Formats: sequence, structure tokens, C-alpha cells
Amino acid sequence: MQSLWMLFAAFSFSLMGVGVKLASELYNTGEIVFYRSIISVAIVWAVLASKGTSVRTPHMATHVKRSLFGVTALMLWFTSISLLPLATAMTLNYMSPVWIAVIIGAGAALAGTRGAADKKLIGAIVLSFAGVICLLQPSVGKDQLTGGLVGLISGIFTALAYVEVRQLGQLGEPEGRIVFYFSSVGAVAGLVWMLFSGTSSHSWYGVALLLAIGILATLGQTSMTRAYKRGNTLLTANLQYAGIVFSSLWGMMIWNDALNWLSWVGMGLIVASGIATTLTRARETTGRQPTAATPVKSAEAEVHPEV
Repeated sequence: MQSLWMLFAAFSFSLMGVGVKLASELYNTGEIVFYRSIISVAIVWAVLASKGTSVRTPHMATHVKRSLFGVTALMLWFTSISLLPLATAMTLNYMSPVWIAVIIGAGAALAGTRGAADKKLIGAIVLSFAGVICLLQPSVGKDQLTGGLVGLISGIFTALAYVEVRQLGQLGEPEGRIVFYFSSVGAVAGLVWMLFSGTSSHSWYGVALLLAIGILATLGQTSMTRAYKRGNTLLTANLQYAGIVFSSLWGMMIWNDALNWLSWVGMGLIVASGIATTLTRARETTGRQPTAATPVKSAEAEVHPEV
């Protein structure tokens, strides 16, 4: 039952996506990232302080590297949400498990610690790219093609951020501290963006959207962490794809998004490849020493869909 917290997390993240898409009509991406991050910093700092957990860390360089990857992914993802139907942007970001497998597999191959590439993993990767072709078919407009490429790249940076989160987990860094530094770097990056692009005027509607984005992001991360720590890891990882269903429903209800049958096939292929990749990596993890797997499980909760 604890894995069902992932459904609430997926619901929260899909609502956050709605907020981002609506807010993009009033604010630029840098502003949205800044306010989302500063709200998260305040909430996470309060939680850490209540638990007596310090934000001081001996692994600052790794935190900064992880946060830069994560903030880049976040900015690209928010940009793709402003350019694409919500479900399409969410689906492209959910390709990150496939990119994670590619990055980890390539690293293992270069280090000479892995033999021939896993045929199932290769099949999942091919399946995911077939899904991308279906989703970003030539018939889409130029704006959507640009948004699609941005969303695709956001998934790559999400995967790079995961590799760093995985290392921080192995170093014993608590999840709250990882999120705190990620949000702090996000606030700085958003502020720099605002200095160059300027700021937008506020309204009660806009402020409400920004508050909702920050609160929903924190709720989603908290629920996701609980699901990974207390529930079944495989079930939790696969329940995250409910976010695509929620986003599809929001898109149809609010913006009358109409995806053709080929787009739905593409979304299905990407989801299937993500699930297959998760199962393949889980089998590999099962064969390793428990001491290496345990911290990865908790740290992995900070990755999808908002790193």
C-alpha cells in the first residue's frame, strides 16, 4: 500500500505541470524556476531544522554538479511544457530511465566491468526511440518540434542528475539535503535569468500559480520519497507513469489537447520502454551487494519527474 504514495506524487507533479503551463503565459521560465525553487528551499529548510539535520556537507562539489544538471533539466522541462501539449512534455521527460541506462551502461563498458550489451536493454532503447518518432512525427508544427527537442534534452540532463544523486546516496547524504541544494541552485539560476530577461508584473492569480507550483513540487517529492522508502521499489517506479495519464486528462480538459492515434502509440512505446528498462536494471541491482543497493533506492526518489 505504501507504493500508492507514488500515485499521489504523480498527481501532484501533473498538477504542477498544469500550473507551469498556465504560469508560462504570465512569467518566463527563469521566473517560474526561481519562485518554485525559493518556496521549496523554505519548506525543506524548515523540515531539516525540525529534524535537527544540518545543511552543511563535506560533498559540496558533488552537490553543485548534481544541482547544475538538475536545474538545467528543470528549465528545459518547464520550457517544453510551455511549447507542447502537457502530456507530450511529460512523456518526453519520462524517457530519463532509458538515458540513465545508456549512461550507466556506457560507463561500465568503458571501465571494462561489463561484457556484451544486454539485448533486452538494447530492445528497450530502440523501443523508446520508436516512441519518440511517433510522438514527434513530421506532421507537428515547427514550434512543437522545437519543444519536443527541448523536452528530449531535458530527459538527458535528468539522467545525468540521477547519476550524481546516486553517488550522493552512496555517500550517505540525506534526501532532504540533496533537495535543499538542488532548490538553492535553482533559485540562483532563476535569479540570474531574471536579471537578464527582466521581471513580470504580479497579480493575485499569478502569485497563486507560483505558490501552487512550489507547494505541489514539494508535495510530489515528499510523496515520491515515502513511496520509494516504504513501498515496493519496482511497483513504485512503474506507478510513476500514472503522471502521463493525469497530464493527458488535464490537457484534454483545460486546453482541449487532441493527440492523434500515432501520438498515443508513441507515448505507449516510451512508457513500455521505461518499464522494461526499470525491470532490467532492477534484476542487475538484485545481483549486487545489498550495501550498494540500499542508498540508491532512497536517493532515486528525488529524480522523476522533477529532478
